[in-house]
Amino acid sequence: MKRRGVVLSIVAAAATGGWLWLRPAASEINQVTEVSPGVYFHEGDLHGHGHCNNAWIVFKDYVLVVDANFPSGAQMVIPKIKAITDKPIRFAFDTHHHGDHAYGNQVWVDQGAIAVAHTGVIEEMKKYETGYYGGKPGRWEETARTRQDVAGSRLSPPTLLFPKEMILDDGRNRVELRYLGVAHTHGDGWAWLPKQRILCSGDACVNGPFNYVGDGDITSWVKTLDAAKKLNPARVVPGHGPVGDGTLLEDQRQYFLELLKQGKRLFLAHSSPSEAQSQVDRIKAQVVKNERIKKFVGDFFAAQVEKAYVEAGGSPFPTKMAAARARSLHAAAHRLSLRSLGAPMEWDRGKAVVNRGR
Repeated sequence: MKRRGVVLSIVAAAATGGWLWLRPAASEINQVTEVSPGVYFHEGDLHGHGHCNNAWIVFKDYVLVVDANFPSGAQMVIPKIKAITDKPIRFAFDTHHHGDHAYGNQVWVDQGAIAVAHTGVIEEMKKYETGYYGGKPGRWEETARTRQDVAGSRLSPPTLLFPKEMILDDGRNRVELRYLGVAHTHGDGWAWLPKQRILCSGDACVNGPFNYVGDGDITSWVKTLDAAKKLNPARVVPGHGPVGDGTLLEDQRQYFLELLKQGKRLFLAHSSPSEAQSQVDRIKAQVVKNERIKKFVGDFFAAQVEKAYVEAGGSPFPTKMAAARARSLHAAAHRLSLRSLGAPMEWDRGKAVVNRGR
């Protein structure tokens, strides 16, 4: 193990290099923090580069990295890992299939790592990465049009797969890679460190207004959060936003329960989807009054209400603009092509607009 002073130098470099973005918690953008001895966290620059968070665990003989990130995110994190330890990076765990969590796989493979994931990640990739699997161009090809780091790399699906659980244990550290159910996607994986009671959640639990619901299911997501809560974590390392304590799981669960409640009320009170859509602003004003859950309210809110309304039995909003806007915002936040997520929109002078020609 190299001197721990290196970690401090990384923090100092971040402070003087203009990396930092003020956060409401101790973690800071692009800064390495040691969550527990041998367990590190790096909050990704989502707004600047579309990067997700990374965590890594230093075992006796190797390193496990949580989330492959985009290629540029992986290239940023690797030197920071090597500044802390000379152990080889052996595994890169994709918590799900989205580009900011899995498109960097090839970078890690080039370092000698094996990309590992739940079997659902491959199932989702076969659905959305059709170009790789011999069909028409998919999300990777669309993303490569607007991200040079993706264009300069290649899709590398995970090759080490587990259906329910995979355990890494060297006697000193133990990490349990688990599938707990459908949430943000249909292939979300979690990394559970039982000794330290640290749970790495990917985007199945986030700390802020980052819940994209387009590839998941809110009703099932609540049940998956229930399963995660049973682990009783002391710290939750999210896919986006700063590290939280164990209450973060319940906070997000309460937010989704509120969405489902509002969606059911809309369905029972408004037979017309257009009438239901007209109530979104009123619902938003009500939800932000709840101190516990207001941090999850953001640009995706209309699409979240629409999703809850549909899950209650309603039809999509007539203009479909809520879901389309959510896909476009998710794409923009991750520096993706808007069409890569099925959004019938394009950029015009910095704003998302409807693509009438589609």
